Amino acid sequence: MSSDRRQFLGSLSALAAAPLLSGRALAQSGENTPAFERFPIWPGSPPGLPSGGVKEERVLRTNKGNPDDFAWPHVATPMLTVCPAAKPTGAAVLTFPGGGYARVAMGTRPSATSRWFASQGVTAFELLYRLPHDGWTGGPDTPLQDAQRAMRVIRARAAKWGVDPANVAAIGFSAGGHLCGSIATRFAAKVYDPVDAADAQDARPLVAGMFFPVVSMAPPLAHAQSRSELLGANPSEALSRRYSVNIEVPATTPPILLGHAADDTVVDCGNSLAMFEGCRAAKIPSELYVIEKGGHGAPLFEPDGRAGLWLTRFARFAARHGLRIPSEGA
Repeated sequence: MSSDRRQFLGSLSALAAAPLLSGRALAQSGENTPAFERFPIWPGSPPGLPSGGVKEERVLRTNKGNPDDFAWPHVATPMLTVCPAAKPTGAAVLTFPGGGYARVAMGTRPSATSRWFASQGVTAFELLYRLPHDGWTGGPDTPLQDAQRAMRVIRARAAKWGVDPANVAAIGFSAGGHLCGSIATRFAAKVYDPVDAADAQDARPLVAGMFFPVVSMAPPLAHAQSRSELLGANPSEALSRRYSVNIEVPATTPPILLGHAADDTVVDCGNSLAMFEGCRAAKIPSELYVIEKGGHGAPLFEPDGRAGLWLTRFARFAARHGLRIPSEGA
């Protein structure tokens, strides 16, 4: 038995007696947020710091009823927000928020989605990732550097949260869906030099969920803002193809579930269709759901706080592919 597995089993036994909070209650009120932590994913400065440095900035968004509704147009210190499961199954999920690569839309506390996963026994992590427009020398690989590093840090410290290092999924929304697709297809790409022992860990998710995702960086499907923020104002055809996550889907890509609304006027649902076709051509287990109405960012919860179709469908799909999560509402 590996040392990681022994540590996991020991932590799981110690935490199993903690009470399980209601998924509905957690979704409805931030007051029910369990104990959480935030920490930088890199020791010292992240790789490729521009000569002039980066000044971090966050702004309050439009939801005046939520004082934690932030967007980060400039990120100097990539962070993980951890929402530990009170009664862990050993599973974990790493979430990539959206923002068109112009900003990262996330708060400083766990989101309702993370609280729901935690209520199901799945320790949830949200990544505040860096943006290429700040001049990082990694260019368009900068967000992927953070995504790979976050996955490796989760696995390296898994015993702390009662997580099995082999049981970590990834999900992403909008431009965060592109980042999720990037780590699913390019988890083995060398986009930074190792900085410590954590970088010996695998960055491949067990299973991935891409919701109303940016996928293609080539017109006409490309989301114009995500494309220009990631690749620059006038990227070449070759560069656009390289960062279109549907073009080269390796045989090692994890199973992927895709969800989109047909009436999404921000990111064309053809992006999800293209990713599904890429997965199908590569014989990757995958599911695609296109709903008639919902727009961009279709709600993840019902009005009464129950998990909506995206979360319940992902739970069912992920459980079938090995994630230790109950299929609530499936």
